[in-house]
Amino acid sequence: MAGEDARAASLPAHLSIVVPCYKEAANVRPLVAALDTALVGLSWEVIFVDDNSPDGTAGVVRDVASVDPRVRVIQRVGRRGLSSAVIEGFLSSSASIVAVLDGDLQHDESALPAMVRLIAHDQADLVVASRHVEGGTNAGLANAWRRWLSNSGIRAAQALLPYPLSDPMSGFFAIRRDLFQSLLPKLSGAGFKILLDLAMSAGRDMRVAEVPAVFRPRLAGESKLDVVVLLQFAMMIVDKLCRGYVPTRFVAFGVVGLIGVAVNLGISTAARIAGFGFSKAQTVGTIAAIFADFWLNNTLTYRDRRLRGVRMWGGLVVFTLACSLGGIANIGVARMAYATFHHWDRSSAVGAVIGVVWNYAIASTLVWR
Repeated sequence: MAGEDARAASLPAHLSIVVPCYKEAANVRPLVAALDTALVGLSWEVIFVDDNSPDGTAGVVRDVASVDPRVRVIQRVGRRGLSSAVIEGFLSSSASIVAVLDGDLQHDESALPAMVRLIAHDQADLVVASRHVEGGTNAGLANAWRRWLSNSGIRAAQALLPYPLSDPMSGFFAIRRDLFQSLLPKLSGAGFKILLDLAMSAGRDMRVAEVPAVFRPRLAGESKLDVVVLLQFAMMIVDKLCRGYVPTRFVAFGVVGLIGVAVNLGISTAARIAGFGFSKAQTVGTIAAIFADFWLNNTLTYRDRRLRGVRMWGGLVVFTLACSLGGIANIGVARMAYATFHHWDRSSAVGAVIGVVWNYAIASTLVWR
């Protein structure tokens, strides 16, 4: 840094760029260099929020920060999730404008000056770097499947937003920090699409602008966009529609519970067809539902607390043993219902619901604490 750049770097940051990241070690130095080129003359800082990446992402950021005071890192241990990472990054900044940029080099950092100008000149409160306005492109999406996921989310979000927004699935935007602070109590902090969370929380009064952005192909690391992200996106929409009265995690657990009920009914019916008696068939269905519930909750409901390796197997043992007590109640209630109503499917469903309620209590207090 020299001359104008050195003077800008010595001033309090006017712009903070928050970079949520996981396993992006190879992209840290190129991203900082790209920001240095794009933001000439601006006082800025970049805050990497790393979810304890096993590839040493946080260590690489510290190495860069040791020679560049504009760079710092928040290393989170025991918690994960893009939206919550962005929130923590925002809260660690005192800059008047805060931007979010992915750590994979796919976002075009050269759009930042135009985004900053719109907010600094009081022409917008939130500026989105859009792939779907003239001059923008989503060519960096790896394949047709990822484009379908992205476009499906966009259509769903546009139907719910109180104002037009061409790219509500964008992960690249800038916002006035004081506005973010005022919206913080309304944010769910769940999932991967913090922009939609902000937009739906703000309502019609927020002034929104868009600038074109090129979404570039990924050069290193791996994409985090998958069907689980889309499911979390859908649950966040449900959370916003319910105005926060129904927590996102409870919605997810309820969906998993319904799947568990279906697994229980399907397996127990198959066992009955195979010649099992009612009690044995219900037992087999209950065991299958326990395993399905654990896997789905570990993958979806508690993705930010996901158990891995030895901890996953330990969690499965605790979940299975504890849920076995619920399974006993499941079978007992189902047998009583069957003795009363003599209806196989309804009796199985009653028992399965009892098991789901018990499983939720176990999951919340013992497994994913």
